[in-house]
Amino acid sequence: MSHPFPTPPITPFERLQAADGLLINAIRWRKAHDYHRLRQNTHYQSLNQPGIVCGLGVRIIPAPRNIEGQFRDNRWVQIQPGIAIDLLGNLIVVPEVFPFRIATEVRGADAVLVYLVASYVDPDELRRSSQRDIVQETFRIDEKSTLPTSSEIELCRVLLQPGEVTVTPPPDVFFPGYNNIDLRYRVQAQSRPQALVRMAQVNNDDKECARNFFNLSYLLQSVESLYPSLRGTEEVGQATWSENLQEYDILYLTGKQALTLNNSEFENLKNYLNLGGVLVVDAPLDATALIESINALAQQLESPLRALEEQRRDHPLRTKPFLFAALPIVNQQPIQILTGGGIILVMGDIASVWGLDSRLSLPRLTIRTAQELGINILLYAWKRRQFIGLQQEDISGQW
Repeated sequence: MSHPFPTPPITPFERLQAADGLLINAIRWRKAHDYHRLRQNTHYQSLNQPGIVCGLGVRIIPAPRNIEGQFRDNRWVQIQPGIAIDLLGNLIVVPEVFPFRIATEVRGADAVLVYLVASYVDPDELRRSSQRDIVQETFRIDEKSTLPTSSEIELCRVLLQPGEVTVTPPPDVFFPGYNNIDLRYRVQAQSRPQALVRMAQVNNDDKECARNFFNLSYLLQSVESLYPSLRGTEEVGQATWSENLQEYDILYLTGKQALTLNNSEFENLKNYLNLGGVLVVDAPLDATALIESINALAQQLESPLRALEEQRRDHPLRTKPFLFAALPIVNQQPIQILTGGGIILVMGDIASVWGLDSRLSLPRLTIRTAQELGINILLYAWKRRQFIGLQQEDISGQW
């Protein structure tokens, strides 16, 4: 699986071989110094992920006095001084305040989301009227209506309404509205996690299959604070048995109806599991039809399910990263786990306590305990896929 912040290319470094009498010209000088820049950037990219280091706040300001009258409106913001680091490890330094006008005009009836982004500018790529001995690395601030690219750092976003726009600070910074500065999606520069786990719920004909969908997002959101070495995607995908399942590390299935697959769907799932994917079946205790069909599926795959109690005491589902002797209690009943061949059958509806219940009555300890076991499942899924992937041909170096 690829990472949203990919590792550097697997390419050997080349450096200048110095010897007495070596003639230094501009090309050799640049090559010698580019070697150190590249090593520094590669070191950062290998161990960290891009984002804002400090500053780069965004505040509302009146239109500057030296601006032409047609642009003297209520669309002006000021970028504060600060530092960010981009995907390639380049420093983006904004040394002083930078005024910026949000220029997008909403032509249709629907609101438009715009992003303010910062990016690094290599002075060697700029056209200069005169040759200087010293040049300054610089930056650019852009406004765009598409998601920032991997080389851009988001500073803020604004949801613009049709008609005349006045950009304002949000009354509540956690819930900005139309024409408000939205800072919620800024990313801080930080240590790189080991992996990003991608999860999808597979659709079943069972009308109850979507009841825990939003709780899957709560689980993925909990990973960063409970086990920072791992991350979950912001959104849970939705998949069908017939499509390419390999983009997901873990598939989630729930409901009460028996799982039925045609021959091509069975082969697709078999291939997914053989390449390291994991299927988690979260069954209520009374979901007899689903439970029996999953046990039959495991038999057909020649990997019968065994209870966790019958397996080694140091099984990773029980021990990594969180240690469990007894498994969590859900709805006053202890859950049960059976596993084998990449299938994890959880009997007890554990996802129902991964997030907020409708009455907001779940104790914090219940949620946290269930989330910790959920993270054990996510880590198990990623490790299984990694270990199997490392035994496959892979020239990308992403496993």
